[in-house]
Amino acid sequence: MSAWQHPGSRALARVLRNALFLSSLCVPLAIGSGQSGDAVRYSDSGPEPMLEQVFRQIEHKRLDLALEQVDALLRTWPNFRLGHLIRGDLLLARASALTTIGNAPNAPAERLADLRDEAVVRIRAYRDKPPVDSVPRYLLQMPADQRHAVVVDTRRSRLYLYENVNGRPRFVADWYVSHGRLGTDKMREGDKKTPLGVYQVTGFLPPERLTDFYGAGALPINYPNAWDRKLGKNGHGIWLHGTPSDTFSRPPRASDGCVVLANPDFQALNRYLQGAPVPVVISDQVEWLSQDDWQAERSEFNRAMEQWRLDWESRNPDRLLAHYSPKFSADGKDFAAFARSKRDALTTKQWIKVGVRNLSTFRNPGREQLVVVTFEQDYRSDSLSNVMRKQQYWQKENGRWRIVFEGSV
Repeated sequence: MSAWQHPGSRALARVLRNALFLSSLCVPLAIGSGQSGDAVRYSDSGPEPMLEQVFRQIEHKRLDLALEQVDALLRTWPNFRLGHLIRGDLLLARASALTTIGNAPNAPAERLADLRDEAVVRIRAYRDKPPVDSVPRYLLQMPADQRHAVVVDTRRSRLYLYENVNGRPRFVADWYVSHGRLGTDKMREGDKKTPLGVYQVTGFLPPERLTDFYGAGALPINYPNAWDRKLGKNGHGIWLHGTPSDTFSRPPRASDGCVVLANPDFQALNRYLQGAPVPVVISDQVEWLSQDDWQAERSEFNRAMEQWRLDWESRNPDRLLAHYSPKFSADGKDFAAFARSKRDALTTKQWIKVGVRNLSTFRNPGREQLVVVTFEQDYRSDSLSNVMRKQQYWQKENGRWRIVFEGSV
């Protein structure tokens, strides 16, 4: 019997069209410039290209070819549960019409729903790629010694890796991920949510130090960060990590708050990161900017930062304090107490020089316009000199960037 004569072929194609919203997801492949001139593609890591071909054959009612391709996929990833589910559907479609992806009548409904979600998320990420030559809005500036940055899009269930090329982020690779089973914007210990914000990898935990649950290893991040603590958020143990040895991938929402990759993907990621203090931006939905718009946002913020430095050097307290929000706090001081101490300090100085080195600026994801700034501050005056690592949070208020929080790191 030829593929288009299978009784369930038309029904299976219709089920896939409905589940994957094909009319809105079929878009051209996003291609950027590779490091050596070769093409690099978003969402070409992992089983997505083969899975896409399986679905294309199903849409065209070529179920025999789809079955051959899903068998090839499973030879590469034998623990890929979604692949086994699709294979079962293809075999069932030879005998009867199907009503949904995962037409096994006695299978656990929750498990089938998870696999359907994974199918939709993977194919959506493959077909609806970020715009060509765009960058995540959050990576405003990496210091010269920062080689990589990670951006996680929880809505797409996708992790994007970027490298720092002469101050500009350039795409390296992306992978499917799972995140918190109860969503995002973690607030407290045990809420099973993934935090949103700008974080940093704090090291690497090899698999021999962990249980099999974490698979190929773990990259802990510094949740809660200073801003989280200011907002009263708590919890701990948020990691990027792998999957158990008998599991290729987990459903899109399946963790207690961590970001989870398939073991081959985690290993590929860690070959770049090696436990270094790499920034990790976790967003509910990544905002993408053209190179021109990204440069304009970066330049605007850098001008505000430079003016703050110059106004500090001016020793004019009104000019300096204009850069701080009335909501500012640091070291237990509110704005009023901070302003008094700055006025007192400035009046005693004959001259001040402020140097800013190894500057990094990352825009915090979310509706609030917030930028996390970390730098090495070289402060010199006629009576005091010191060098320190400083972190500031700048927020846009009435069209102007102002500092709402700062401290040493």
